[in-house]
Amino acid sequence: MSGLSVTEHPFGHAPDGTPVHRWVLRAPGGHSAAVLTYGATLQSCRIPTADAGSLETVLGLPSVEAYAADPSYLGAVVGRYANRIAHGRFVLDGSEHKLEANDGPHTLHGGPDGFHRRVWDASGIRTPDSAGVALRLRSPHGDMGFPGNLDVHVIYSLDEHGTLAVRYRAATDRPTVINLTQHAYWNLAESDSVSDHALTVEADMYLATDATQIPLGPLAPTAGTPFALGGRLGETLANSHPGIVAAGGLDHCFALRGGVSPTPRRAARLTHPPTGRALEVWTTEPGIQVYTGNFLTAPFDRHHAVCLETQHFPDAPNRPEYPSTVLRPEQGYASVTEYRFGVGAEPPRSTP
Repeated sequence: MSGLSVTEHPFGHAPDGTPVHRWVLRAPGGHSAAVLTYGATLQSCRIPTADAGSLETVLGLPSVEAYAADPSYLGAVVGRYANRIAHGRFVLDGSEHKLEANDGPHTLHGGPDGFHRRVWDASGIRTPDSAGVALRLRSPHGDMGFPGNLDVHVIYSLDEHGTLAVRYRAATDRPTVINLTQHAYWNLAESDSVSDHALTVEADMYLATDATQIPLGPLAPTAGTPFALGGRLGETLANSHPGIVAAGGLDHCFALRGGVSPTPRRAARLTHPPTGRALEVWTTEPGIQVYTGNFLTAPFDRHHAVCLETQHFPDAPNRPEYPSTVLRPEQGYASVTEYRFGVGAEPPRSTP
């Protein structure tokens, strides 16, 4: 279909001097996305508006230097392990692996020098029905303490409907653990708060956590709690539930109905009722971490946007009762998440 395009542009240099590039994907209806090779970062995701303009839906920064100084994983692909691993350690096949801690005693999003700090190799992709960019990264054995040489591939693609898909693949040469996600911060109004947004999640259970955001253990029901999402986020953020107060908002993993799915199904729907704008997140993953930007720093405000991080569960390497995040050489890691936009009615669905 005409109107789909992918272009590459220089975007400065990483702290070590490696060139960084910005890949821009465009669809004929006015949707666009920009992806940086630094952190495989989604820097921009614009949707068309009724007045023939466009609206930015994710938080982004203007330079590599700003991203290198950012503590919030803004728009990055995080890994090797998204979310937290308690006390920076896990045992796999009888061997203990100690990781680099960066969240108190715990390891968060792969450690202090995770995938969000790396420059990925990239190449453009153009098919009859989509424009995309393929990114590649080699994470060596021992990287941040994780075992195995890990080859990671991430493809961002934008189709003619304006659906943004993120496809992850990985392979290892020895047993390891893996949990990748996209850490974009979403706001459907270009406003300084998502308090007037509404969020629903396709989940009846969530992971209650301790004061350091480590799961307490078994899944807990959302019914009768503020985690039974469906109304305005502002109401949830103002709730006095101890778990919300301790986190400064939402920073919780929800167990999606049905667990791991062979094909993407709806995980969450974010809407902006004043305008009717809507974002649906579809995924093959068993969980989604909802994070309301509780610790965002300048130039952004607290609760400026919300992350909808599709993933496996936090601390799964230490929790055999959770869906496994172990990857072995004879296996392949694969995951798909889609972001579908609309106004009023449900967003259009992409052709499989």
